[in-house]
Amino acid sequence: MSRTVLITGATSGFGKACADLFYAKGDKVIVTGRRRDRLDEMIRDLDPARIHPICFDVRERDSVAAAISSLPAEFSAVDVLINNAGLALGLEMAHEAHLEDWDTMVDTNIKGLLYMTRRILPDMVTRNSGHIVNIGSVAGSFPYPGGNAYGATKAFVSQFTNNLKADLRGTAVRVTNIEPGLAETEFSKVRFKWDEGKADSVYTGTKPLTPMDIAEAIYWAVDRPPHVNINRIEIMPVCQSFGPFVFDRKG
Repeated sequence: MSRTVLITGATSGFGKACADLFYAKGDKVIVTGRRRDRLDEMIRDLDPARIHPICFDVRERDSVAAAISSLPAEFSAVDVLINNAGLALGLEMAHEAHLEDWDTMVDTNIKGLLYMTRRILPDMVTRNSGHIVNIGSVAGSFPYPGGNAYGATKAFVSQFTNNLKADLRGTAVRVTNIEPGLAETEFSKVRFKWDEGKADSVYTGTKPLTPMDIAEAIYWAVDRPPHVNINRIEIMPVCQSFGPFVFDRKG
């Protein structure tokens, strides 16, 4: 049966891969993003009865409300919300980080996710059906130098997902947190403010995850039988692993 899937940040990376995959599987897809030109390019050759673009910024609460209210009737009952919009900015130590970068990460990764969830979830509860998929990160569980505010925002995503599951007890609404590790998208280009040399160096000598690797994990979680809830998927490439605690040795 065809579902209606709303994807934030759908113009690149995980979001675009999800849009491509769910559309290819026969679902109706609502693609959202801030870049109108990319949205137009995405839908150019696709069936308008099965794909609907909305251009807005998830950081702006009024824009979120207006965008969801504007959905045509045939797209208005959202079965799956994929809260994908998010970013990292900078890799400076906390005492050197730029506050405007922290603000942007909090506004996008936390507030944007909250605004979208609060607009979509009540209708899911009323219909007693639906699935919220949040895109977290291994950075929400494992700290690294320079990950300060970004990792904290993804830790929020993890705990918010858990608390949603607690709040939704007694309903058939499902909630999943997807936590990718190293993946090659525009993520590092955005983090380093489009310094492509720095961005490319992140992946040198590695075989990172691809956007479709994550999209397929999301699709699998969403496509489980209705009585099955996948709480969390942590997924890393084989080349990524864990390290020991480090020590600052004096003398």
